[in-house]
Amino acid sequence: MTSKPITDLPGGAAAAPPPGPASTPPVREIVLDADGIPLSGLLGLPADGPPRATVVALHGGGMRAGYFHCRADPGLSLLALGPRLGFAVLALDRPGYGRSAQHLPRGQTLREQCVTVQAALSSYDLHHAVGSGVFVVAHSYGGKLALALAAAGTDLIGLDICGLGHRFAVDPRRLVPLHDRRTAALHWGPLALYPAHTFRLAAAMVGPMPEREEREVRHWPRILPALAPQVRVPVRFTFAEYERWWRHDDEALAELTALLAAAPVRVDRLPDSGHNVSLGWTARAYHLRALAFLEECLAARRLAAARSARPAGGGVPVSPPAAGADPPPALPARRRGWRARSAPR
Repeated sequence: MTSKPITDLPGGAAAAPPPGPASTPPVREIVLDADGIPLSGLLGLPADGPPRATVVALHGGGMRAGYFHCRADPGLSLLALGPRLGFAVLALDRPGYGRSAQHLPRGQTLREQCVTVQAALSSYDLHHAVGSGVFVVAHSYGGKLALALAAAGTDLIGLDICGLGHRFAVDPRRLVPLHDRRTAALHWGPLALYPAHTFRLAAAMVGPMPEREEREVRHWPRILPALAPQVRVPVRFTFAEYERWWRHDDEALAELTALLAAAPVRVDRLPDSGHNVSLGWTARAYHLRALAFLEECLAARRLAAARSARPAGGGVPVSPPAAGADPPPALPARRRGWRARSAPR
């Protein structure tokens, strides 16, 4: 596993993000060994100590990890925001993208990506503190992978998914390839939703979907019903106002939440946004909501742990701590069983 400052990437200073607030920790490139497959990505760590938890960010089809590190306006970056709130943010290039592309020229299926990312998380866990656990923020196809990871029993705090439903609003059989001029309006929506220079700066991270991944895309409405019953961690879906890939009417959302009957599910909407939310003006609002959902999941875990620690039959209520007293200790970190069950088929 290697890491280096993002300014050392090919292209030198031109590859670096614009300067942000002085308190923003640096974002670094990282390469993880996923059982012999190098998975590249970007890593942001808190500047003042170990992370409270780790956010793993998974990009959509035809993008790369930089999707979560908006260069057109550094204030919109998840990799900058998360560390300022005490979280590590690890944005991965999914298998078939970035450094792994030469090893996987045709990409991987969803099931194979699940196994590869589990291996990468095991590698990361060996060398980095993860805090209270791993929480996944995922966009579009990355949301499919997030659900697959949860269904496979990966030890996760929860999932926050944007730009993914289960019923297409378009016929994907008529849109091959899925990333060309014909589909630009589906990916972006109104151009005014994005800062100036977004499209010029994003050009370096936009490309074709790997063949095996693209071939599987149209089968998602059949794949999800097989995965969904195995997902038991909290899930939040966000649909942009100008989301055009997926149906998000009341009927479709009722079907989506019913599929995930074993998981606590929340559905939110984000106005003034297109499919590529994390590159638009509302990116900071979305990221703050995603991290707020993480906070809720952490609080629920602490409450559940406190309840399970109570003596049988209850006990004497504990008085609140005195003003100025130290907060209670955080839950101890533990090694994760990233491959608790076999990956979904």
